[in-house]
Amino acid sequence: MSASPHGAGSGTGAEAAGLRAYLDVFRYSRRAAELVWATSKGLSIALGVASLVGGLVPAGIAYVGKLIVDAVLLAAKTQTDADARQALIYVGLELGLVAVAAAAQRTLSTCRSLLRALLGHRVNVMILERALTLNLSDFEDSTFYDRMTRARREASSRPLSLVMRTFDLGKNVISLVAYGGLLLSFSPWVATILLGAAIPAFVAETRFSKDAFRLFRWRSPETRKQMYLETVLAREDYAKETKLFGLGPLLLERYRAIFRTLFAEDRSLTVRRGVWGFTLGLLSSLAFYGAYAWIAVAAIRGDITLGEMTMYLLVFKQGQAALSAMLAAIGGMYEDNLYLSNLYEYLEGGSVADDLSGAEEGPNPGDGIRFEGVSFRYPGAERDALSHIDLHLEPGERLGLVGQNGAGKTTLIKLLTRLYNPSEGRILLDGLDLRKWSRAALHRRIGVIFQDFVRFQLLVGENIGAGDVEAFADEERWQEAAERGLAHDFIDELPDGYKTQLGRWFKGGQELSLGQWQKVALSRAFMRRDADILVFDEPTSSMDASAEIEAFAQVERQAEGRMVLLISHRFSTLRMADRIIVLEGGHVVEQGDHITLMAEAGRYARLYEAQAAAFKEAPTGLVATS
Repeated sequence: MSASPHGAGSGTGAEAAGLRAYLDVFRYSRRAAELVWATSKGLSIALGVASLVGGLVPAGIAYVGKLIVDAVLLAAKTQTDADARQALIYVGLELGLVAVAAAAQRTLSTCRSLLRALLGHRVNVMILERALTLNLSDFEDSTFYDRMTRARREASSRPLSLVMRTFDLGKNVISLVAYGGLLLSFSPWVATILLGAAIPAFVAETRFSKDAFRLFRWRSPETRKQMYLETVLAREDYAKETKLFGLGPLLLERYRAIFRTLFAEDRSLTVRRGVWGFTLGLLSSLAFYGAYAWIAVAAIRGDITLGEMTMYLLVFKQGQAALSAMLAAIGGMYEDNLYLSNLYEYLEGGSVADDLSGAEEGPNPGDGIRFEGVSFRYPGAERDALSHIDLHLEPGERLGLVGQNGAGKTTLIKLLTRLYNPSEGRILLDGLDLRKWSRAALHRRIGVIFQDFVRFQLLVGENIGAGDVEAFADEERWQEAAERGLAHDFIDELPDGYKTQLGRWFKGGQELSLGQWQKVALSRAFMRRDADILVFDEPTSSMDASAEIEAFAQVERQAEGRMVLLISHRFSTLRMADRIIVLEGGHVVEQGDHITLMAEAGRYARLYEAQAAAFKEAPTGLVATS
């Protein structure tokens, strides 16, 4: 029965598609070469020259070895000084070639070491620079975060590996051409055997490289879980609760379970790779010894000289090694390209945050902030976090935001600060959509303290200076902001004042109480002198009652003539607000000043009265909060 033309076409098409997919992986080779060239042109040229020399010299050594053997046999036969001198000249020539080969190898090794450091740094900087351009939503996307993790784990070493394998491939191709030329003088079939014996091992190695890469991609989320568990078990900021709640053994067992799962996959791949490697390597050995026997028989028959036999055996052995290295380099390049795809997927993926270009001011200075029909839904969420928000905040007005956790208060602030853009509607500042503002100009106008503020493992002054990068190292500005944020007094008592290292990660670091950290964060919000929008998200949640009263008195003084957004669960602090917005499920359900909202006896009034009752019923010395 004849084969179906359609079936044959399908098979051919599938094979062609598979070949295209295989070759398509190599598209990153050029980019890796460009990256290495841009990193160091001098080292790249040195690598190329050393690879060329390293490819040519071994064949020359093999040929000179043949000349030495034949010259020695001739000198032993003729017993003349001239023939003996000729043999010694050949020995000296081989010594020179060996020295050149050693120099080329040492050059390759030196250049590789230098490039590894330079290129690793360059790629890591590229990864970090890309991180600076991403939107907040990318960091909260687990899929994209996995991509970033893969890029950081492997891609910093892969470009150099790829380029080195490219140079090794070129070197071995040169060697193989030279070896092939010498073998052809004996028999074309020997050269054919040399080529054919290495192909099965190459195909298998490529297949295993692809499997290893698929395993690498699959395990990224599990690897991140392991990294997180390591952090929880080994970091000082987790140690208290981990020990107190006895979580250590439980989390350690989870860590072990993830390892067992990953190791099972690694073991399977390693065993299969080893079995196939041994089997196919045995085929290569059989091919070599078959050619060995053929060449030995030819020498016994007198068809070739003893020197030629030595050369052919050496050339075949070295040619086999060169071909294996060449095919291994191609397989390795395939694997490196697969891993490099992670780097470029990351560098070219994700959403791109707006650049710093844009307007420096709006068409209606003094108009304040307007939310017009603003809705926002987090990626992957089933409902809006904010829905159809309309509000106007005028210069000098203090706006309080009230609502249960998840009501949308912090989301509203993220939209105002352009960490996100609205899904619907628009936000205007001085009559201009925030998306048309220069991000730098917008941020200069905002001073903010988030509820989950960052505790940098830096100097205490730098923790404050972070609020205005242009004055990051300005010690006078540190003190000015700290006085406004009520942090100066306790900072002055630290061992090195404003230059005291904070946190426990580095030698001599001091740890602060949560209330002290909150004062540092509040001071950070006051660093921007030109800020006319102040945002306070639970700014005193960790302070004691007296510090809280003092802090809000300071906030009220600093708010003069500025727009203020204040989020607090402590309703007593919201009485300073000119207007209060009550959020529920992403909607504005009430708004007005404290007196108006209490008179309406709605949700705000009920929450206020419940909190006031809790304060009255709290035991002496305790403060109840909702």
